[in-house]
Amino acid sequence: MAPAGAKKGILERLDAGEIVVGDGGFVFALEKRGYVKAGPWTPEAAAEHPEAVRQLHREFLRAGSNVMQTFTFYASDDKLENRGHTQRFTGQQINEAACDLAKEVANEGDALVAGGVSQTPSYLSCKSENDVKAIFKKQIDVFVKKDVDFLIAEYFEHVEEAEWAVQVLKTTGKPVAATLCIGPEGDLNGVSPGDCAVRLVKAGAQIVGINCHFDPETCVKTVKLMKEGVEKAGLKAHYMSQPLAYHTPDCNCQGFIDLPEFPFSLEPRILTRWDMQKYAREAYNAGIRYIGGCCGFEPYHVRALAEELAPERGFLPAGSEKHGNWGSGLEMHTKPWVRARARRDYWEKLKPASGRPFCPSMAMPDGPFLLRLLSHADTSN
Repeated sequence: MAPAGAKKGILERLDAGEIVVGDGGFVFALEKRGYVKAGPWTPEAAAEHPEAVRQLHREFLRAGSNVMQTFTFYASDDKLENRGHTQRFTGQQINEAACDLAKEVANEGDALVAGGVSQTPSYLSCKSENDVKAIFKKQIDVFVKKDVDFLIAEYFEHVEEAEWAVQVLKTTGKPVAATLCIGPEGDLNGVSPGDCAVRLVKAGAQIVGINCHFDPETCVKTVKLMKEGVEKAGLKAHYMSQPLAYHTPDCNCQGFIDLPEFPFSLEPRILTRWDMQKYAREAYNAGIRYIGGCCGFEPYHVRALAEELAPERGFLPAGSEKHGNWGSGLEMHTKPWVRARARRDYWEKLKPASGRPFCPSMAMPDGPFLLRLLSHADTSN
């Protein structure tokens, strides 16, 4: 039990059956606001523009987030130096600044701080296990120094690298969550979601799941497969889901990065707040209790999660003061046909239009598919 007046830890909350609402996608949100460069997707903003990162944390907190995840995505030195990227700050400076900002805002509400590490260029360059683990160790030294509440190994395409990350994170003695950016087909080596989850739990992760690369429907389906694998192996874990805020029914195994719209023309695919409420309910019904989001998620999306799960949580987020259940605030609109939309069945049944004549409903993914086409063209000439 937590001491009187102290916040309950992540495992204490999940063990008690509580719902933990995560936050959203910082790199995409801050790129749109002019603080992150698409391509590197690195988090210098934590040190360069702390006011922007702090404000986004506050908006997610007001929307209902229980976790302030440090803005440390891709904050390893090998990634910061990758492909000629000009490095103005060290990984340590960025990680320390990110921890301070997350902790400051978390203390303004009932939120926990999670320090996160993600996949590395070193692994993709076939560096040794010791080399890759040394990169994770350098990051977690900061998280230990700043005494974050728990740790997340997120955004891993290969379960082997995620295992290495979990093994390093476990040395801190803090709770560890691990999420892969994979779909139902498994990781990029073909390891199934169920087997991936088993390996992560055996490596020491107490919370396992999926983040990024796919939409909520795909991510929930994949977490279900992970849950089945863990239970079949006679193991126990908590489950989490932090998907994209984009519809991706046409993605291949590498997810939205292969869509031709990535990353600058994804807006037509954005999920509405009502889509998010559906996601929250489906995730909850699947046994997932850590429910949040990744790229494309804005605070209003998180507020939708919190509103949908308010009956189970017992309260609404502060941000609902300016919203109203299922659009009830529209009852005050001056136009009668807009007032008529202040009801649940209207928004649940609506099929939003894109407003773009002759736009396709789905796209043909690039990436491996395009490379195969080019390879075939080369050999036929």
